[in-house]
Amino acid sequence: MKELVINLLKQRGVKLRSIAEIAYDLQSPYNPGLTLEDCIISVEQVFEKREVQHTILTGLALDKMAEEDNLEEPLATIIKTDEPLYGIDESLAMTIANIYGTIGVTSFGYLDKKKTGIIEELDSSEGRVDTFLDDIVAGIASAASARLAHQLKKEEQAEIS
Repeated sequence: MKELVINLLKQRGVKLRSIAEIAYDLQSPYNPGLTLEDCIISVEQVFEKREVQHTILTGLALDKMAEEDNLEEPLATIIKTDEPLYGIDESLAMTIANIYGTIGVTSFGYLDKKKTGIIEELDSSEGRVDTFLDDIVAGIASAASARLAHQLKKEEQAEIS
């Protein structure tokens, strides 16, 4: 299923590297030895989680259904216009961000406001619905970043011991 969701994201224009670049931007100020390759590995590890796979499948299905006019009103319009008070798109994506703890949630909030990299492209896409996808990408990048932060802390503690 991991490969399925990665391919579905690619079909929507989202590459693992694009997500890893966001994770790198989040973590590099705190980890001077961090590489983009480290971030790619971390993103891949996030995709191993079944709850991440299920969240991606759900969000992409809702975006696609809205795009193809297969949702009833008023939900169709709410999702198509990314209604600011809807919040379900963020709630769904925060389940991914929270996998590695609170740091992922705070990073998600930052990305949801700042909209960097591919997140900004998805948020402002014309002619398609990416209401859930932009937040899912932010959730994955946040989780990957949090995973890297925990990994660095573990390495630092091992050096002290």
